[in-house]
Amino acid sequence: MKSVFCDNHTIYPSKIVCVGRNYPDHIKELGNALPSQPVIFLKPNSAIANRVISDPQDEIHYEAEICFLIQADKLSAVGFGLDLTKRTLQTRLKTEGLPWERAKAFDNSAVFSEFVSFNGDVDTLRMVFYINDKRVQHGACEQMLNKPAALLTEAKTFLSFEDGDLLMTGTPQGVGPLKTGDRYTGQIFTQQKLIVEASWIVE
Repeated sequence: MKSVFCDNHTIYPSKIVCVGRNYPDHIKELGNALPSQPVIFLKPNSAIANRVISDPQDEIHYEAEICFLIQADKLSAVGFGLDLTKRTLQTRLKTEGLPWERAKAFDNSAVFSEFVSFNGDVDTLRMVFYINDKRVQHGACEQMLNKPAALLTEAKTFLSFEDGDLLMTGTPQGVGPLKTGDRYTGQIFTQQKLIVEASWIVE
């Protein structure tokens, strides 16, 4: 199984619970309708990666997100994540009324920083994402339609979390295509304090 790191310990998530359409500006950006309830989908363990890999056959978009590690049914640690999406394929699947898995759950489609334990106020967390030192996305828990604790509660109405599972909370506006050679940097802050930072070069 693939793994992530939390406080220098290796964790093997059984699954990744993902959320779509959780920032109003991103909903407008893609021309989607405002959802009446959280849009929840899954990525398998095989989607986990610590590299950002492009595909010459498909246009893949980055979506930067605040992510959580779940322990004992609680948000126990926070990290930065990239939900990679085959956008053209996703659009076609949505148009045809088909599931998104081919566009969302493919191998290496969930890239994560290391996670750090966090027991503070989750609603103070915010994320910043840079490409080649230019800020392209920024979002905060306070801007979300559905806050992380509410997302966890909603997901548990129909599935069970195993210790070590991950929750991705959605992306703000500013998504775009991967370009080989670009340098990505993701940061998570609590108020003004930087608590997570990671960088990748798109392959």
